[in-house]
Amino acid sequence: MSAAKLLAALRAEGVRVVEVGDWRTHNRNHKGAWGPVHGVVIHHTVTSGTQNSVAICRDGSSSLPGPLCHGVIAKDGTVHLVGHGRANHAGGGDPEVLERVKAEDYGTRPPKPTRGNADGVDGNAHFYGFECVNRGDGDDTWPAAQLEAIERVGAAICRAHGWTARSVIGHLEWSEDKIDPKGFPMPGMRDRVAARLEKTPKAALVAG
Repeated sequence: MSAAKLLAALRAEGVRVVEVGDWRTHNRNHKGAWGPVHGVVIHHTVTSGTQNSVAICRDGSSSLPGPLCHGVIAKDGTVHLVGHGRANHAGGGDPEVLERVKAEDYGTRPPKPTRGNADGVDGNAHFYGFECVNRGDGDDTWPAAQLEAIERVGAAICRAHGWTARSVIGHLEWSEDKIDPKGFPMPGMRDRVAARLEKTPKAALVAG
């Protein structure tokens, strides 16, 4: 999707969006491919505070330049868009998981990943990424508004591309190195996305 269509898809799904700076052209496209896209990866930030988390995800660091995702989902459910195009978020992951997500033919979960950042395939080319503000320590809470926003974001992108909820995965389901998002089960979130896709009339959006 173009940046304009992504924004329209999110708003049509009832997502509260904040556009951060030059997000429409902020990307890592000069470092590799962006697309074809096949799904959405959900992460946690390991940070606290909306402003701090958005800044980190937009700018990254000297060792991992930003954007580190396409949007940051705050505790209150607001989604801060920080990039569009290739982003440093998924890293390397399991090629079998990619194939199962593309086919949308797995059961409750994709196959357990056996590859990670060092030996996996390039997920940054094939996935949208959304970082959720959470410390990831198992104690930090996931407010209802934040979980609903994850659901809406997943449904918005799936609806625009004509995907099912099986195209929404957690980072831990993509890479054997990762544990995020920690604190809620991804199968349950996919159930929520699937239910929303059934209930909400399809918007007149065409991926492109």
